[in-house]
Amino acid sequence: MPHPGAGGAAAPPSAVDEALLRELTPAVLGILVRRGADFAAAEDAVQEALLDALRVWPADPPRDPRAWLVTAAWRRFLDATRADAARRRREDLVDREPEPGPASGADDTLGLYFLCAHPALSPSSAVALTLRAVGGLTTRQIARAYLVPEATMAQRISRAKRTVSGVRLDRPGDVATVLRVLYLVFNEGYSGDVDLAAEAIRLTRRLAAAVDHPEPAGLLALMLLHHARRAARTAPDGSLVPLAEQDRGRWDTEAIAEGIGTLHAALARDRLGEYQAQAAIAALHADAPSAAETDWPQIVEWYDELVRLTGSPVVRLNRAVAVGEADGPEAGLAALAGLDPALPRYTAVTAWLHERSGDGAGAARLYAEAAHQAPTLAERTHLTRQAARLHAAPPAPDARPSGRRPT
Repeated sequence: MPHPGAGGAAAPPSAVDEALLRELTPAVLGILVRRGADFAAAEDAVQEALLDALRVWPADPPRDPRAWLVTAAWRRFLDATRADAARRRREDLVDREPEPGPASGADDTLGLYFLCAHPALSPSSAVALTLRAVGGLTTRQIARAYLVPEATMAQRISRAKRTVSGVRLDRPGDVATVLRVLYLVFNEGYSGDVDLAAEAIRLTRRLAAAVDHPEPAGLLALMLLHHARRAARTAPDGSLVPLAEQDRGRWDTEAIAEGIGTLHAALARDRLGEYQAQAAIAALHADAPSAAETDWPQIVEWYDELVRLTGSPVVRLNRAVAVGEADGPEAGLAALAGLDPALPRYTAVTAWLHERSGDGAGAARLYAEAAHQAPTLAERTHLTRQAARLHAAPPAPDARPSGRRPT
């Protein structure tokens, strides 16, 4: 393929900056869509251009990477258009192929966020499409991160692209939906050759810079504060380490400082949202020198705000844990009243509160029950160990148990 940025002697081979490719992907895709390509065809063309870049750039790096990608992607799109007899109506686009040169400075990334989080898409499809179209990841990378076959992920992305094809980028999007999608990406954590938590932080940082709304900043702060504890969350054998037992010296203080600063700036705008409230709770944990010095009464107050904002049963469950810390296990058990025992981790929370109240036998039984309900092997192992610990060394009747908070 002709190299639009080439000139003079070839530069020595060098590694391709994959981070740069990911940064440029949404802008290039937006340009093609604005020129008249439908989203599905444009996205395919951009992916082909990225593969071309990986092949060509090491030996022949372009002077203007974005212009190179725009030209390469547009030619890929035109080639596909010419080859598809069912798209003859687009032949006028072939006659108007633009000359290679600097690309428009307009950035359509924000519109792509909204398009990829379209309400017609399932959460899993929205996440996959966001990672492809906005994140610039390949189908193989996404499939590896989600531990599914590449063909399965390709089908999921293809269905998502068909769903949003024809949707124009000129309508306001729902910021809340975009934030939910990004939070889903973050919660997938890290596996394969792509760190999805870091990728979610990168994308949320860009969104926060582009949107005049404090909630993206609130989500960014929440991600940074949670991610700061990453290194301390697991033991060398891979087992979970509860928050109260984590080595706080291993927490990322720079990420904590950035998260708290980002949160304060968002709260100063006086438009409280659920992600800001969650970040405030995370900040109180991060700011405590030790588990014993955690400001639990203030955390309960933030959970009250979060319940008011969301009404979520899961938030009420987490609030019961905070109440148990602030006011004692009996108050925590009372705070569970009215919640559905089928809620995820309800049994684990109940077990912890029973242990704190001195009911070791009941807690052991509940920990074992919670282990059977655990969604991951790591949680199942952790809860099984809690049950075994209580069976092996039950506390004396008048002794206050040490109590380990559910993770």
